[in-house]
Amino acid sequence: MPNIKRNILPELIKEFELPQVSILLGPRQVGKTFLLKELAKTAEKRRLRYSYYNLELPNDNLKFNQDEASIYKMLTANVDALFIDEFHYYPNISKLFKAIYDGNKKIKIFASGSSSIEIHKHLKESLAGRRLVTRINPLTVREYAQKNKTKNPVRALNDYLIFGGLPGLVHADSKENKIRLLNELLETYIQKDIKSLLKEENIRAFNNLLYLLAERQGSLISVHSLANEIGLTSRTVEKYLTLLENTYTCFSLGSYSQNIGNELKKSRKFFLYDFGIRNTILKDFSAGRNRKDFGAVNESFVFLNLFWQLRPNMELRFWRDKSGNEVDFVLLVNRRSTPIEVKSTWPDANIPQGLKAFLKRYPDTARAFVLSTNFTGTTTYRDTEIIFAKITDCLDLQNFSKEEI
Repeated sequence: MPNIKRNILPELIKEFELPQVSILLGPRQVGKTFLLKELAKTAEKRRLRYSYYNLELPNDNLKFNQDEASIYKMLTANVDALFIDEFHYYPNISKLFKAIYDGNKKIKIFASGSSSIEIHKHLKESLAGRRLVTRINPLTVREYAQKNKTKNPVRALNDYLIFGGLPGLVHADSKENKIRLLNELLETYIQKDIKSLLKEENIRAFNNLLYLLAERQGSLISVHSLANEIGLTSRTVEKYLTLLENTYTCFSLGSYSQNIGNELKKSRKFFLYDFGIRNTILKDFSAGRNRKDFGAVNESFVFLNLFWQLRPNMELRFWRDKSGNEVDFVLLVNRRSTPIEVKSTWPDANIPQGLKAFLKRYPDTARAFVLSTNFTGTTTYRDTEIIFAKITDCLDLQNFSKEEI
């Protein structure tokens, strides 16, 4: 079976022409090593001299067991490009990257890592203005569908929502093997990435937090309520949430308001980065409408696909007023808002109450969307175009904005 073609690869290949250090960050098993090897193949095709190191491998790590001057000489000898996987295993490697970047030799560096907390310690100051960071995400459903002969994302969607988009699971030959691999990945994350960053007695509380976030994915959550349930201080829970975001395993969604002071005080929504990992935490691998959280699954699918496509001039938020009216997402492009409501099913062109409330509050909104699995069409409300579209339309961000994106 051929390898899955990653959409991000052509963009990364373009970075061969740029002098900055190219950094690939993301959780475990999202395909960083695969992408790094594909970039090395590109270097070979271009007849570039290159070296490749994986610092998680003992033999490669051993080569870095010498003084910095010797390592610098080793890395820069007779190469045009340098590839270093899991680079955070070498302390202060950013100093080496800086030295290579600032040196006379024109050497292109691609490096990848999983533990972003450690990585940020390395890179925050040393490589300011010298790095290009790309977050690597799980497969999109279109990438996932490449394993099917039809390559139809709609047909692949049900399987994707059960087992997620981690590339290592794509070729697993049974449901049992996929579940086993997901459990191993979750255990590795807890035991290897998190355990070293928390006190031993707090691992259980962290696991409880993970479960609550998975169970209430897409719901409004306050840090104070989480802290009360887990039996920790709000400060500690906030620290754990930051840890989850810094390791790219959970993303928070803030509220939308034109009054920023009020906005920052409101509750947030949280979304785990992969459906398979979430279902592993919940121990629920049921499908489609058999799930009690079918609505949350659809909302999560829309969030992740929009979030992964965001560019520097964009934001994604949700909206809720004091009366309880709510819109699932507000996409901001150049500060112009587009509300997006997600429904598992929707029968006709009636406009959801929360969306009406938003449009009354923000009458200059040009377009709004209602996404569902079944109904499509258009109508208007207070001079705003209301578009009823399929949930899978979130695979193309361009569908939601007339702005240049």
